[in-house]
Amino acid sequence: MMEYIYAALLLHNAGKAITEEAITAVLQAAGIEVNEARVKALVAALEGVDIEEAIAKAAFAAPAAAAAPAAAAPAAEEAPAEEEKEEEEDHSEEDGMAGLGALFG
Repeated sequence: MMEYIYAALLLHNAGKAITEEAITAVLQAAGIEVNEARVKALVAALEGVDIEEAIAKAAFAAPAAAAAPAAAAPAAEEAPAEEEKEEEEDHSEEDGMAGLGALFG
């Protein structure tokens, strides 16, 4: 799904309209097999969203989100290394998706 968001951001940065056709063209140009349902869902989700404002909010929230794991680090050091590695793997994808939600939310 990330490549769909990247396509939308690329179109926005280039000053182009974010349409189903445009996103499909960008993805096809990159050699990505396009899922039309995802394209439609993305375009619908972005309808009425001020992308510049969403990016600014995401950039503002990123430093605060980065500070939270640093505060939790001492507690994590007490856990065995194997458990820590598993926790990081489990949360890394969730953290990335949470950031995306803020971008378009």
